[in-house]
Amino acid sequence: MTAIEPNATVAVVGAGTMGRGIAQVALTAGHPVRLYDAAEGRAAEAVRAIGARLDRLVEKGVLTAARCDAARARLHPAAGLDDLAAPALVIEAILEELPAKQKLFSELESAVPEDCLLATNTSSLSVTAVAGALRRPGRFVGLHFFNPAPLLPLVEVVSAATTDPAAADRAYATVAAWGKTPVRCADTPGFIVNRLARPFYAEAFRLHEERAADPATLDAVLRESGGFPMGPFELTDLIGQDVNEAVTRSVYESFFQDPKFRPSLAQRRLVQAGLLGRKSGRGWYDHAAGAERPLPHTAEPCAAPGELILQGALPTACAALRGMIEEAGIAISGKPGQGARDGDSGGFVLPGGTELSLTRGRRATVATGPRIHFDLALDYRTCDRIALAPSATAPEADVHAATGLFQALGKRVSVMGDAPGLIVARTVAMLVDLAEDAVGRGIASSEDVDTAMCLGVNHPRGPLEWGRAVGATWVREVLRNLHTEYPDGRYAPSQPLLRRAAVEESLL
Repeated sequence: MTAIEPNATVAVVGAGTMGRGIAQVALTAGHPVRLYDAAEGRAAEAVRAIGARLDRLVEKGVLTAARCDAARARLHPAAGLDDLAAPALVIEAILEELPAKQKLFSELESAVPEDCLLATNTSSLSVTAVAGALRRPGRFVGLHFFNPAPLLPLVEVVSAATTDPAAADRAYATVAAWGKTPVRCADTPGFIVNRLARPFYAEAFRLHEERAADPATLDAVLRESGGFPMGPFELTDLIGQDVNEAVTRSVYESFFQDPKFRPSLAQRRLVQAGLLGRKSGRGWYDHAAGAERPLPHTAEPCAAPGELILQGALPTACAALRGMIEEAGIAISGKPGQGARDGDSGGFVLPGGTELSLTRGRRATVATGPRIHFDLALDYRTCDRIALAPSATAPEADVHAATGLFQALGKRVSVMGDAPGLIVARTVAMLVDLAEDAVGRGIASSEDVDTAMCLGVNHPRGPLEWGRAVGATWVREVLRNLHTEYPDGRYAPSQPLLRRAAVEESLL
């Protein structure tokens, strides 16, 4: 793979936030850059803004004054498309409207050399559809940068149905030469990140709509148990509810209203009310000056049980708990592999007779007796919070005992309503399933999927890595049980996940 020459001109069309960021990336990589915008004077304004950014980098010691001056000398506004100085690459970053993009690229075809790469930075439109208006669509690719482009490392290199492999290779190599981390992706709604990230928001919103827990508690559990840097309610307030909901609706409609991508009615109501998050002063949370942030539900201190009975074998996902409990001085009787009830692979029995086990996607309230389910954690040793979901029949004394148990392990405890799969487990199960499906359909490689989700949305581990950690058979069981609880197709396991689980079982 050969990147475009360092001295070759890169043109950026669209001088808004993304266009300016992309232009700065190409500029600091050493290219002459031409910046064009259809709005009169906007390109010149963007050139001045980029120059000011470069000055700030000099002040911070990131860029030398000499390199800053050289970069300024390579950056020029363009008066029109025929003033792009025979570029080797043109990247478009105009408004997200298909006709406008198609018209622009039709005009660009006649204004640039035949060997010039053409790229769109679209995040929501089909790259194939944008290329459909071109005479020579083989040189057309998607280069999806993330905002802010100068800071975020990930770039999705998207091949349309008509993209020549050599063009995709050249685009990939160029982005890598710019110091970014490119990942390859076939043209699919949402590409990698926006397609696979939907459950992170959707599952929390659904649990909130079902009154299983409030936003502050769901955010706290996903952060402090799941290891995500932000919860979905606070993150969408940061992104903008309108922006996030628009992406969700776009992916949902592009997948012919597949229930796996169904939008949230609660989020729709926020958008309709103009409660867009931080930029409007209020979203899920109140962001007005002096407003108090609601606290997550955290249980009061409770006494830990002196002894537990182990029934069955603990799932791989929570196998570390046995050692942690014994280290805390709590005795465990019983032998692994013996006494599991009602299909559960294993758990503990509390002093009052209530079974305590890792959620497997079912309600805790069942006819066979009282239960308390606990949620999945990224790492049970290092996490700060655990969520519990007791059945309606669980004695209060055993709820307190389960709470005290995890408090003795150094965890804060949030007691939720009896929600199938709680929050971390059902979110992770959906992320794993969508990732397996994407790889199985040839959308992207497993390595690129995990890289994209870690760099694009800062997940604590890639979904496929997470699937290996908890086991495909556990993920399959969680989803099958959720599918029983919600028989609308949303949680039906994908064929690639089912194959993965079957292979895993065959190796046991």
